[in-house]
Amino acid sequence: MKIINFTKKLFAAVPLLFFFAGAALAIGVPIASSGPELLVYLNRSGQKKPVSTKAEWQIKRQQILERMQQVMGKLPGRKGLPAMDIHITDSLKEDGFTRYTINFTVAENEILPADLYIPHQSGKPKRLPAMLALHGTSALGKRSIGGESPLANRAYAKELAMRGYVVIAPDYPSFGDLKDYDFEKDRYESGSMKAIFNHMRCVDLLQARKDVDPERIGVIGHSLGGHNAIFAGAFDTRIKVVVSSCGWTLFGNYNAGNEVSQKHGGRLGPWAQTRYMPLVRDKYQLDAAQMPFDFDEAIASLAPRPFFSNSPKSDANFDVKGVKEGILNVTKVYKFLNADDKLQVDYPDAGHDFPPEVRLNAYAFIDKELNHTSIHKKLLF
Repeated sequence: MKIINFTKKLFAAVPLLFFFAGAALAIGVPIASSGPELLVYLNRSGQKKPVSTKAEWQIKRQQILERMQQVMGKLPGRKGLPAMDIHITDSLKEDGFTRYTINFTVAENEILPADLYIPHQSGKPKRLPAMLALHGTSALGKRSIGGESPLANRAYAKELAMRGYVVIAPDYPSFGDLKDYDFEKDRYESGSMKAIFNHMRCVDLLQARKDVDPERIGVIGHSLGGHNAIFAGAFDTRIKVVVSSCGWTLFGNYNAGNEVSQKHGGRLGPWAQTRYMPLVRDKYQLDAAQMPFDFDEAIASLAPRPFFSNSPKSDANFDVKGVKEGILNVTKVYKFLNADDKLQVDYPDAGHDFPPEVRLNAYAFIDKELNHTSIHKKLLF
């Protein structure tokens, strides 16, 4: 197993320059491309300029988010939302934590089912770090990461709860208790954006809890959950650490195989499913060259926050070559921000999996970044 670690110090985040980024977008200026131009932004006159200050990076970051929304649709605002109206429908007490099955209101007429894991505390209760745990492609939805998946190495929600994290694990639309979700009747242009909104509301819920430290919240996910972890972190800066397992490669390197490609009309066809981003087909013709954003941009938008990627050498979906190319681009941004010690990529000799030793590395990464001493060190094997 090869681990890439980068070593410099993280600098303090600066305020977002919404005015300047918004002005550039409002006048219809195209957004700078990815790859070698990750450290290039467009000024208000539409001219390409090198990013030379932290303030200019924030302009570029906003332009990346705009590019993502060209494929996903606009992110709805969160002002004036109804009360969450949390309902507990079931509970299960286990060694070290209790898992509550809940549903809550994320917006008018929008209910989200989730599992909420609350560690047991002795003595005076204290505020704990928290994790948003996102499941992969499984009919079980949230339960697939709670120890019920027939696949090994998927119980990271339960394992993090055992380690003393408050964990919320929501269902992705069309899985678990949202298996009958109707994408045609919702207000979102993509399932991806619906999920981003849901996940931000999960962070709202965590921050409102008295047993959660609102400044120590992270996100983790495998496969479907892996790229949704990146998306959530991109749009929600309250998320302080992002872990993506088997969740990404550059679009030009994505290849789920001939059978899957033929089924969905092209190599990028799986991304254009109704539950993901239909505009990949309807607007961008399943062509990676036409896509207005790529994963190196999405990950760069996380900078200088910590990012961990599990990218197995034999992942049949997310080709490791695209990961290595993309991470070189991302590293330039993290180095510019003096934060390249906040990037870690593990390349295990494995397929589309989250092996135990890599999960332990990911948990240690999370522990360090969220300043947490885990209660249980063992995994569930």
